[in-house]
Amino acid sequence: MKKTSIVLILLLLGISTRLGAKNLWAFLTYATFNSPEGPYVETYLSVAANTLRFVKKENGKYQASVNILMTFKKDGQIKAFKKYDFFSSEIDDTTKVNFNDIDQQRFSLANGTYDFEIKLADNNKNTPAVPYSQQIQLDFPTDTPSLSGIQLIKSFVKAAAPGALTKSGYDLVPHVFSVYPPTEPKLSFYCEIYNTDKKFGKDQKYILTYGIEAFETSMRLVDYIKIKKETAREITVLLADLSIDKLASGSYNLFVEIRNQQNEVVEGKKLFFHRSNPSAQMAIADIQTANIANTFAEKITGIDSLKEFINSTFPIATGLEKSFIRGSVKKSDLKTLQQFFYTFWQERDANNPEKRWLAYHQEVIKVQANFGTPVKRGYQTDRGRVYLLYGPPNNREGHYNEPSSYPYEIWQYYTLNNTQRNKKFVFYSPDMVTSDFTLLHSDAIGEINEPRWQILLRSRIYAPLDLQDTQIISSWGENQDDEWTLPTSNL
Repeated sequence: MKKTSIVLILLLLGISTRLGAKNLWAFLTYATFNSPEGPYVETYLSVAANTLRFVKKENGKYQASVNILMTFKKDGQIKAFKKYDFFSSEIDDTTKVNFNDIDQQRFSLANGTYDFEIKLADNNKNTPAVPYSQQIQLDFPTDTPSLSGIQLIKSFVKAAAPGALTKSGYDLVPHVFSVYPPTEPKLSFYCEIYNTDKKFGKDQKYILTYGIEAFETSMRLVDYIKIKKETAREITVLLADLSIDKLASGSYNLFVEIRNQQNEVVEGKKLFFHRSNPSAQMAIADIQTANIANTFAEKITGIDSLKEFINSTFPIATGLEKSFIRGSVKKSDLKTLQQFFYTFWQERDANNPEKRWLAYHQEVIKVQANFGTPVKRGYQTDRGRVYLLYGPPNNREGHYNEPSSYPYEIWQYYTLNNTQRNKKFVFYSPDMVTSDFTLLHSDAIGEINEPRWQILLRSRIYAPLDLQDTQIISSWGENQDDEWTLPTSNL
């Protein structure tokens, strides 16, 4: 992912957001829950100590503090807020600040959609607070099953006494980051299931399923799916973990589902996370067990063509598949490539994998014609990747000759993966020569989110000295604001 001064990763059920305020870095996630007293939002804020200024106290130790303001608004009116100072751990040596302190807060709110805003400022630096905003929805019906948000957990123990981290008799230390590095072999999480007795009848059985799926394609990873029978009641607690030591690098969804005895999904929730695990590779031995006799893959005998076909699937591949494409395509023999290619499409359409491949290949051809460059295949470009992953946009607006902006396009999708609504992508060409437009900003989950995208788009003539600057200087002939709000032309 592109490294920027502020990186935002938006999740389906919450946010894992890195917030920057004049070199102050903090990471924010949240989850929504229900209780006998009503719904509430729980926020988890992790502040990077090495971005704070520590001052000496009377006891000789050093401590930093951050002023925090959290506000929830509905229809323009403040429904809840907290303004407080968050104090870091006390330390003896200011050269040893490689740690993160965690702050957790709860806000009782009625069902509804809220505009949430947080402002952070280092109390020991003379710098203004920088705000971040996010829309949060609470929807907990009283007579049908529902699920809380999924809370990622760093660790949990039986609670000796109720405290700020306590839920359902456990002290839950939140996992604030949505990225799991190689050093973390386990993913733990907490979720609450409500009102299953209203649907199935008290003490009746239902099925609870949870596991991991590929974010790009929603394809379920069989080795990471757990199924258990539960007894219907008013509230059920799910505190579980999954071993991810062999999960390849990639973007994923953690999902939890309520199913009836006919195995039909009644309700479900998903949470985005990213795994970094370069050592995880697809086992060649597993690929070579595939029987490709008399299949469409066996008929592809040109090894160079087959390698190109496999490479073109990269935008929609899972983490393990991408590891094979990166590391094994060049050195594998023809039969192994045929087996991989057949398995790839069989997993996506067991009944007619060839039809699924041919339909995708037609899209690859379109992408090559529209977005290919002299040095990149169409599927290797950002626009090509987005097109192949999400399909053609509902609207596409191009501006190539604005006086103060780099050439750019804004794509709008009414729906992404049947879960995200009204998402947009901004592509631009900072070299102004090639037709390779780079993804600059998107509000879609898992994509680059650059709050300063309008500043960077205008940096053709305007170069702000302050990396945290978000003030936009309007210029004649520009349309970014209008097109971001409502792009209108079709692809």
